[in-house]
Amino acid sequence: MTRFTPETKRILGFYEADSVGVRTNLARLLTHGKLAGSGKLVILPVDQGFEHGPARSFAVNPDAYDPAYLYRLAVEAGLNALAAPLGLLESAAERYVAQVPTILKVNSANALATTPDQAVTASVEDALRLGCVAVGFTIYPSADGQFAMFEELREIARHAKSVGLAVVVWSYPRGGMLDKEGETALDIIAYAAHMACLLGAHIVKVKPPSAHLFLPEAKKVYEKHAIERSTLNARTRHVMQSCFNGRRLVVFSGGGAKEDEALLAEVRELRDGGASGSIIGRNAFQRPYTEALVLLDRIVAIYQGRE
Repeated sequence: MTRFTPETKRILGFYEADSVGVRTNLARLLTHGKLAGSGKLVILPVDQGFEHGPARSFAVNPDAYDPAYLYRLAVEAGLNALAAPLGLLESAAERYVAQVPTILKVNSANALATTPDQAVTASVEDALRLGCVAVGFTIYPSADGQFAMFEELREIARHAKSVGLAVVVWSYPRGGMLDKEGETALDIIAYAAHMACLLGAHIVKVKPPSAHLFLPEAKKVYEKHAIERSTLNARTRHVMQSCFNGRRLVVFSGGGAKEDEALLAEVRELRDGGASGSIIGRNAFQRPYTEALVLLDRIVAIYQGRE
């Protein structure tokens, strides 16, 4: 049964300039799986093979080398969507047609590059052919090639929206002036999320922000206006505020490997800060299947307010 709730309707109202097709695909995300109708999203992203290499991504759980395993995990866990590059989605799409919404990641990086950048590796036409609800695109604010990435996103987003697809933007600050601590600083994450919204994202993916402030001029403003940043809960609220005062869906990555309780504690803080959800990759598919299902069910329960 489709869970088209008042909360779903409220969120779709944030996208008033978009076509019926785009809002229908956003509704498909919001009304699928165990979180259907709640306004929250838990998504399984599997682009790590491109980003980090197959052994670093899958050797800890060799079953995950098989794309069908990843589809099955997303389906059985009752997630809102599976996001992945072209070849992975193609390889098992027929077996899992219509069982889980999919997001085609249309650009990718790899661990052999010496500077932060991404190549366009798939098209809007590929997303339509595979029945996807959205395209996904990464930008690297601060990288030397950031402006070219913004221009690529402009064209892909325009094309996707013209055919009814939603746009998900991974906004990962790196390169250029940033050091490692700066990549997750609160002012930088909020800035990166805001830029993704300004570039036309329907859904933004960012990392959970730290309490660190990187830009001296921004630090003055944060301190002058006493912007709360002592807890992840408070920092999440600020990132949501930076995304058109909460009028865009924002999902937060799970990051590197964590123990269950540490990850779940982080998810609770994100939820309490008003996050739209979580996008959990390695922390799901690198665990044995039954353990991954238990973990994902607990994450879903947190967003349902049951844990």
